[in-house]
Amino acid sequence: MLTFAGLADHPDFAVTAVTCRDDHRGWSTETPRDDVRIVLVRRGGFRRRVRGADTDLDRTVGYLGLRGEEERFAHPAGGDTCTSITLTPALWRGLAGDTAHPHTSDLYVDARLDLAHRRLLLAARTGDVGYAGAESLVALVAGIARRVVAGAVPGRGASRDRALVAAARAAIGADHPAAAGLLPLAAYLGVSPYRLSRACSRELGVPLTRYRNRVRVARALDRIEAGTPSLAVLAADLGFADQAHLTRTVRDHVGHTPTAIRRLLVP
Repeated sequence: MLTFAGLADHPDFAVTAVTCRDDHRGWSTETPRDDVRIVLVRRGGFRRRVRGADTDLDRTVGYLGLRGEEERFAHPAGGDTCTSITLTPALWRGLAGDTAHPHTSDLYVDARLDLAHRRLLLAARTGDVGYAGAESLVALVAGIARRVVAGAVPGRGASRDRALVAAARAAIGADHPAAAGLLPLAAYLGVSPYRLSRACSRELGVPLTRYRNRVRVARALDRIEAGTPSLAVLAADLGFADQAHLTRTVRDHVGHTPTAIRRLLVP
């Protein structure tokens, strides 16, 4: 079952919170649409099939839905919550370029895009769609356009690499004990560390270490946004050596310190 909650409505764009409570492994078929949409996962995950390729979607991988595509979706792991951003084709061309041809519809969501996503949701809550909402949306979509049009592209590797990286992402996301390091994770997945490392770089466009830190930074953003009072406790809970290690990692991924992020995300 899908539920929709409108967050922002503008003649050129709309931002909607979509919650799915389905739990099925079968594929549903969606009618091709005429708009352009960006879907970013906030909680949970699901699978998408387009042009014969399957992608596992979670908070680190979203997608760009293009006009006329036939999409199928499956929810083998239960429900999820997403942000769906729909754009008029004219607005997309204005941000991505008139001759832009995305290499893929898969989108690696790094921590800077994650922060831009969160700031869009915060701006939507102010009710100022024309300025605050539009400004946040333009910053987010322009960043996405740079990645899918000319940046690192997920999903370029062989199908066996796609499955391997999906399994590694699942282990890291679930905090499996083997995900504590490259060597135990490779042993758990039954491949060499070199193959796992190379597959991740090819598939996601970032090294495995950076991907693992990207997941930890997302959890840090969750806790900061929720108002956690102690950065030292947060660092310990997330497995960082100390508060300074947390601060360096967050600043490297997001461009802001945890203290600055608190000012950006907490009204």
